[in-house]
Amino acid sequence: MAGFEDAARGVLDLGRYVVLGTADAGGKPWVSPVFYTMNGYRELVWLSSPETLHSRNLAGRPEVSMVVFDSRVEVGGAFAVYMSGVAEEVTGEAVAEVAAAYGAAAVPKGGRLVRIEEVTGDGIYRMYRAAIREHWVLDPDSRPDGRAVVTL
Repeated sequence: MAGFEDAARGVLDLGRYVVLGTADAGGKPWVSPVFYTMNGYRELVWLSSPETLHSRNLAGRPEVSMVVFDSRVEVGGAFAVYMSGVAEEVTGEAVAEVAAAYGAAAVPKGGRLVRIEEVTGDGIYRMYRAAIREHWVLDPDSRPDGRAVVTL
């Protein structure tokens, strides 16, 4: 399992986009690719408009599913990290700290720093975070569904 855990960390460290799965109050699903950073391996952070469908979905149903993978690999060579968790808009005093940490982690991945006025007040964005409850990868030797839980 250590090989899976090391591979999972590598995918999360190098990845730029997470496919974020949300659902509205009635259960209708929606997926969105969003640029992300990690706070350790237990929290995923992103910047988004509160007007997007995924942000509106989170307001009523905070449970999320997520996957990070490299889509540039050869067919059959993909390795993905799947995650489930609970997401929220970052509010109050935590916004400044989360925005600064996000920006510091985003710049080396091709992202940018976040100005606090962009994510507060009349700013058009907000900071979001997902507390990750579980990570798993696909294991061809695992049955019945091929998933192997990894601890990061």
